[in-house]
Amino acid sequence: MIKKDLASGRWMVTHFIISDYLDTAIAQAVYEKLEDDTFAGRIPGFKGVLSFGSTLQDCEDELRSTLEDWMLLGFKLGHFLPVIDSLDLNQEPILEPMDAL
Repeated sequence: MIKKDLASGRWMVTHFIISDYLDTAIAQAVYEKLEDDTFAGRIPGFKGVLSFGSTLQDCEDELRSTLEDWMLLGFKLGHFLPVIDSLDLNQEPILEPMDAL
């Protein structure tokens, strides 16, 4: 996201790593139309992340929701999440010292 810093008047790029990760993963999704005219979706490399929907849009929306739930559970249980396009959510957070504030 690009936004203007009101204090300095400069343009700044803001990164939202979890949103970027979700968007990148969803961009790799594979969808297929089933015999009953419904849709199935999955993301290669994301075991267990799949969805079904009566329309392609429903399937895409359900896949995003499933991915979000899968990620939250992975965070809670300490599972390894796939690294995609150099977005690695498995790294230990780097904490700033309190005196840096």
